[in-house]
Amino acid sequence: MKLVAKILDIATRGVLFNTLDARSMGVLNGDRVQVINPKNGVSVAAFVETTSTIIQQGTIGIYRITNERMHIEEGAEIEVREAGRPLSLDYIKKKMDGGRLTKEETLTIIKDVVRDDLSSAELTAFITASYVNSLDMDEVEHLTRAMVETGEQIKFASRPIVDKHSIGGVPGNKISLLVVPIIAASGLKIPKTSSRAITGAGGTADLMEVLAFVEFSSSEVQQMTEKVGGCIVWGGATNIAPADDRIIIQEYPFKIDARGQMLASVMAKKFAVGANLVVIDIPVGHLTKVATMQEGRKLAREFIELGERLNMKVECALTYGDIPVGHSIGPKLEVIEALRVLEGATEPNSFLQKSVSIAGIALEMSGKAQRGQGAAIAQDILTKGKALEKFRKMIEIQGGDPNVKSSDIVPGEHQFIVKSPASGYIIDMNNRSLISLARTAGAPHDPGAGILLHAKKGKLVKEGEPLFTIYAERSWRLQNAIEEGRRLMPVFVEGMLLDRVPSISEI
Repeated sequence: MKLVAKILDIATRGVLFNTLDARSMGVLNGDRVQVINPKNGVSVAAFVETTSTIIQQGTIGIYRITNERMHIEEGAEIEVREAGRPLSLDYIKKKMDGGRLTKEETLTIIKDVVRDDLSSAELTAFITASYVNSLDMDEVEHLTRAMVETGEQIKFASRPIVDKHSIGGVPGNKISLLVVPIIAASGLKIPKTSSRAITGAGGTADLMEVLAFVEFSSSEVQQMTEKVGGCIVWGGATNIAPADDRIIIQEYPFKIDARGQMLASVMAKKFAVGANLVVIDIPVGHLTKVATMQEGRKLAREFIELGERLNMKVECALTYGDIPVGHSIGPKLEVIEALRVLEGATEPNSFLQKSVSIAGIALEMSGKAQRGQGAAIAQDILTKGKALEKFRKMIEIQGGDPNVKSSDIVPGEHQFIVKSPASGYIIDMNNRSLISLARTAGAPHDPGAGILLHAKKGKLVKEGEPLFTIYAERSWRLQNAIEEGRRLMPVFVEGMLLDRVPSISEI
């Protein structure tokens, strides 16, 4: 069928048919058609939507993202044919029925994911099937290799190449801002590709973006690493393991993180940047992704086995995850805290101790330190200012101000102090509630929003002492956060809820 193109400036994929044209072709909503641009010969499989009013008969609407691949001009005549059903749907159905996927079947699925040949519903079916019918280690390896093969890869001329990753779930986990410059300052290379926050209050990429640009190509990542020893960039801009981002977007509404897909997600990105020494941070706590030490050790063994299959050496650190790391939650607040430690501050201990421990493991794995001595050497690199010097070079090469100081970073101007209504020990903190509260205040999209903790679990507080301050860039977000704080119950003292804020705000 030949139809006249109407370009629709809507940021999605697919085409919009007039209902009568769709009926004539025998296609329904959700079916596929092959759209061909006769001028350049580009052919794209597109999902069908129909309308009886927006598009006239004889015309077809081409959505923006589809047209980015086709370069069709407004009013051009194009050819539309019915498209066949992709073979990957049979493999997804196989997994839904509890079958095991082969290497070739997995690669076929992931190729279709990267080419956007699977609809959101079809990709969700694959994710759900992998969640219900867990991937075995062969399938995890197949998925990891398929994710790497369908994206760009970085190959360094020399080894070792170091990387680290946290599986997440703990607020304020800003340790990459210390770990990466410590490792780079030791003479090792560490091309750190990081995530933006999805459910948290600030991913590592969100934090680094306070100081410098984070969107670079894979070749730029390699060049920066070769020049200064390391970088901290957003992985989504590199086209490294691109299927992973598409999978994460579909996982988000369900708040699921299938074990096999999580293993493949982490290791594919490490493999693709050329890392052969990897440290994995596994926070353990009742409100984290890993609730018990037993589960943590099992996950660690799986990471190590997958690493062996990929010829990568992996070590895992099981870390305390029941309370936030440090005192800050939210991009600017976390950057301030990290810069202060790089500048010589010796608090907060939880942040400092975790950072040098993780960096120390990497130093030991690389031979830069003997077993058991890595943390001390990492601390020495930090204390002597070598990590700060290296971090400034990383900021500079990523387009930021290398002379920036912690005092230069200003958090949100709207603030509210939550005080203790009674004296007692803080006996519990709810990480999920603290994250939710920071997000309500605007983090991470408003980088100045977040929470600064004045007291943590185990501390004795007196009536009227501040527990934490909520920061926001907009007054209405602060008010929403105050109201949310009354509901969430983030902090307990001697069994008493301390999220009931005073009736008069202290702005």
